[in-house]
Amino acid sequence: MPPRKRRSYATEYKVEAAHRVIDTGRTIAEVARELGIDAGMLSNWVRDERRRVEAATVHGDEPLSASERAELQALRRRVSEQDKTLRS
Repeated sequence: MPPRKRRSYATEYKVEAAHRVIDTGRTIAEVARELGIDAGMLSNWVRDERRRVEAATVHGDEPLSASERAELQALRRRVSEQDKTLRS
């Protein structure tokens, strides 16, 4: 039997998944089931995102709000689409 391929996830996906736990107070297990991913993996993402937010706060920066993250993600998508159009 061939080895199973590892799935990779975009950073934006990881951050959004982590914030489904952080912002809503739902459990990691519940969100992991909803997304169809491993709870241990989501736990790591949540831990990493909490550390990132805490580090931003320590340095006097405000972490992005949910609407700012959504806007940033949409803008990155647009830039990516425009980049693909320019390369064609």
